[in-house]
Amino acid sequence: MSTTKTISRLAFAAVMAAGLMAARPSLAQVNADPVVQADVNKALDKKQFANVKGVAHNGIVTLTGTVDVYAQKEDADKRIHHLKTVASVQNMIQVGGPQVEDATLRNKLAEKISYDRVGYGTTAFNSFTIGVQDGVVTLGGTAYGPVDKDSAISLVANYPGVKDVVDNIEVAPLSPNDDRIRIAEARSIYGFPTLNRYAIDPAKPIRITVVNGNVTLNGVVDSKMDRDTANIRANAVPGVFKVTNNLQVASAAGGN
Repeated sequence: MSTTKTISRLAFAAVMAAGLMAARPSLAQVNADPVVQADVNKALDKKQFANVKGVAHNGIVTLTGTVDVYAQKEDADKRIHHLKTVASVQNMIQVGGPQVEDATLRNKLAEKISYDRVGYGTTAFNSFTIGVQDGVVTLGGTAYGPVDKDSAISLVANYPGVKDVVDNIEVAPLSPNDDRIRIAEARSIYGFPTLNRYAIDPAKPIRITVVNGNVTLNGVVDSKMDRDTANIRANAVPGVFKVTNNLQVASAAGGN
């Protein structure tokens, strides 16, 4: 066979293959589910998701694009997960918004959380820890109840500059005895003359967490005397198994 004929046949085969590929629907088209896609489009038809796209293949939805705050990323995920036609969700949405230095972000969030739920009567019984690395916020500590935990997470998730939230918060178990101890501890500590000034601050600087009769004190006080006094007052409450005093003195706590 001549070289010319061989080249001609190869060229013809290439043209035919290209034609078949053009005629054959793409894998995305084969797997595309118009019913699911319609549901996804409707769920994301909100102003906050203007830069978000959801693509459905075989019941699996991939979310891409950007949002302003982390809470919107989570909201998009929940909206798609709740669709009965969706099997699973791959959330690849990026959180945009401002870039905030980790230390600055942590300080801002700590201030916000310390005053969260002021007026609901549970402020003194929540003690949260905050860690920030590259905009990823890790929350820990103990919450009085699920509502207090959800409130703290929501506050962080909606704060500009937060790129992700890791939830390590524990919720104190329901216990009438623990509730009795909490109230008694608050009265014993905040009602004592030399510690009464801490009650003026709605954030309640001395945090009292109680789990199964075990009391933990967290926060910052003005002096070692106040720290020791709070410890004595906490131990004076009947029914307490153990008191762990994590109170820091302001001069020693520094910027923490």
